[in-house]
Amino acid sequence: MPTKNSPARRTAVRGTTAAAGLATLALVAATGCAPGSSSASGEGYPDRNVEIVVPFAAGGPTDTVTRLVGDPMAEELGVQLIVQNVEGAGGTVGAGQVASARDDGYTLLMHHIGMSTAPTLYDDLAYDPLEDFEPVGLVTEVPMTIIARGDLEPENLEDLFAYLEENEGDVTIANAGVGSASHLCGRLIQQELGIELQEVPYDGAAPAIADLVGGQVDVLCDQTTNTTGQIEAGDVKAYAVTTPERVESLPDLPTTAEAGFPEVEVAVWHALYAPAGTPSDIITTLRDALAVALEDSSVIDQMASLGTAPVAADQVEPEAVTTKLTEQIDLWGDVLS
Repeated sequence: MPTKNSPARRTAVRGTTAAAGLATLALVAATGCAPGSSSASGEGYPDRNVEIVVPFAAGGPTDTVTRLVGDPMAEELGVQLIVQNVEGAGGTVGAGQVASARDDGYTLLMHHIGMSTAPTLYDDLAYDPLEDFEPVGLVTEVPMTIIARGDLEPENLEDLFAYLEENEGDVTIANAGVGSASHLCGRLIQQELGIELQEVPYDGAAPAIADLVGGQVDVLCDQTTNTTGQIEAGDVKAYAVTTPERVESLPDLPTTAEAGFPEVEVAVWHALYAPAGTPSDIITTLRDALAVALEDSSVIDQMASLGTAPVAADQVEPEAVTTKLTEQIDLWGDVLS
């Protein structure tokens, strides 16, 4: 039996019988719309539930961000927003699913910084991040924290980096998997210091942090959404946040710039996308709903508790996503190549 999202199921839903074919021809004659294409305009959109694909596991940072903004967006749109977690290959499976979806505004993608690293990490990428999507707007930029097992010697970032340089062959640096934010941050640190540490990839942030707390690995750079609790509990040693300004939820933690390493700057930015070809008025409707959601006091408060905040209002625009994505593809192409 075909699954809900299998090609066989999609074919069944769209209809392949002779009767369905005649109905389709009648629709073309009446509306001038070719099969498989969206209408030229999104008049009446939305009139049914909208699906947002999160290309990572439920409960992770991108899933959390999506569900935070999803409720107020749904209220603004007047329909339900259904989150579908489609894991695999560093987010490329879910992104590929949306790239090939109908351009009618009913299948969206919430993706993070991995949208910009995929072209470098995957030779056989099935989509072009800049060509196969219509950006809606930026959502948030989550700071990263540089942390270590609690009994590691260095007491500040300068001493930590000196320690890494002196012991690079013996130091282990964990990450949540190839292409993850923690992998990117770890690679950036190594590039800036000119060293090669022993990288230990995990299947997600949770097991990586668990082994760091347990002392099985030495160092990790990961998002505040994953590390704030362990830092506040004293389970790990925290050295810095990787953003230009301190994080409200971790006010005593200096920035990398304050510690003398401004080049070690990275944040996990999230953006909302629709498939390429989605009508501009649908994109505007989605952009407006996203903007309303990011001004919601509950969203702001919950993001603050996770060590982040909504982007500025002028960043909730398609053009802001395109600029960010283009710059980040160039940046990470250099770091990861």
